[in-house]
Amino acid sequence: MGSSTRIIQAVLLAAAAAALAAAAYLLREKHQEAVAAVQNIQEQLDALDPATRAAVIARLTSAEVKRVRGD
Repeated sequence: MGSSTRIIQAVLLAAAAAALAAAAYLLREKHQEAVAAVQNIQEQLDALDPATRAAVIARLTSAEVKRVRGD
């Protein structure tokens, strides 16, 4: 192999590593956003009185079942 081939391979490897690092960063950022959203929703549900909380959860469950079934 010539030196130019090795240089090209090194550049491609570096570019792939940079792309992987960027993707990992974005994934970590999205995961942190999702965790924060779940915590926020849980706090809002915890603040409700038990009857209202049960009604909200039942409604959300019903809506999700319909969405999964495609109704």
